[in-house]
Amino acid sequence: MTSAVAVLVTVFTAAGCGTDSEPTGSRATGSTGKEGADGKEGPAKGSAGSLTWEFEHIADFSGELTDVAVLAQDDIWAVGTENNGASNAHLLHYDGTRWKREPLPEALGAGLYPPLLEEVGDKALWLRPQTSEDANARNRWAQWDGTRWSALPSPPPGSVGELNASGPDDVWALDGEQSAQHWDGTRWTTTRLPHTASDLAVVGPDDVWAVGSRSTGPGTELGDSGEGYSQPASMHWDGTSWKAVDTPQARFAEPVPPEPSAGLGQVFALDSGEVRAYGSNSFNHGEVENEPADEFIRLRWDGSKWVEQEDVPGGCALRTPMGQDERGLFLDGNWYVTDDGRCVKIKRHRLPLSTGARKGSDQSLWLKEIHRIPGTDQWLGAGHVQVNQSGDPFGAPVVVRLKRGG
Repeated sequence: MTSAVAVLVTVFTAAGCGTDSEPTGSRATGSTGKEGADGKEGPAKGSAGSLTWEFEHIADFSGELTDVAVLAQDDIWAVGTENNGASNAHLLHYDGTRWKREPLPEALGAGLYPPLLEEVGDKALWLRPQTSEDANARNRWAQWDGTRWSALPSPPPGSVGELNASGPDDVWALDGEQSAQHWDGTRWTTTRLPHTASDLAVVGPDDVWAVGSRSTGPGTELGDSGEGYSQPASMHWDGTSWKAVDTPQARFAEPVPPEPSAGLGQVFALDSGEVRAYGSNSFNHGEVENEPADEFIRLRWDGSKWVEQEDVPGGCALRTPMGQDERGLFLDGNWYVTDDGRCVKIKRHRLPLSTGARKGSDQSLWLKEIHRIPGTDQWLGAGHVQVNQSGDPFGAPVVVRLKRGG
């Protein structure tokens, strides 16, 4: 089944917040900037101005797009699932003219979950099983050469979690909870990590960061109770080995709530080389009265140690990065923070009535990934619009393009 392109930017008016709910998930991306007392303050110098996600494509099935890869203006791939069913996972491809639905390549082993697209260099794209639970498929990966899909000759052995690369000959992947694998263009090498890792970022060939948590060492015990308190952990690869890096501890004030745990879940490398890490300090809620609030951890590597990041204003305060351009950072939840500290809500359109969405429906845009189109200043995102309405809620898979205003 082929889906036609739906370019709707000239048809719909941008919806403000209205009654629409907004996504707050960790991987979602996305009203206006700060206004003065008269409500007429213009964009600050270097700010984003007005930002709007406009529909580039609305797929003709109910479900979502779970991943997207943008190799060129005429070579864009997305993974789609119908009604969250992995058995219905398929690919969507844009060749510069139209979007076309395609089956998963035979080179990819059958999996329990939708596969992941991994951009590992200019026009180098891998398609892989999503989790280690796909045991029968973990060693069957596919690669796209710009013309066709074929089997990846040397996929990493074992299970693979997060994957990050600076190029096709410098690929890092987490393997299990406390090891990492590296591809140098010829072979995979496995190295042991000092602590459990949940994410990694490749800054350069001899500059890789991994973050997670540790269960031993300072701050991991609560007095004489013997109860554990996991702590944030970070690790650095210097081209020779992984080394643990001192990371600030997290601890609730007394009385400490039950089953506390702290850790880092995301690490992000800016184009400048600066590294930022994000995590939380939480506990088992619902066991005591007067519970404290969970604490959001935001760290920045200053070249010699981890320090707290500067405060971010408004709705950007508790958001994590999804991408970076020359003016600032795209954050989850459809927010954007400029380099000069301005917090901007990215607007969006409502779905056309032809999709089945009613005028009074509650709509929210959830983006799984955003990517810059190579060689341009254009950004695309992929995910779905969740439509909540009486008797007929559904998800509309969408590709959106960012439009900048003055």
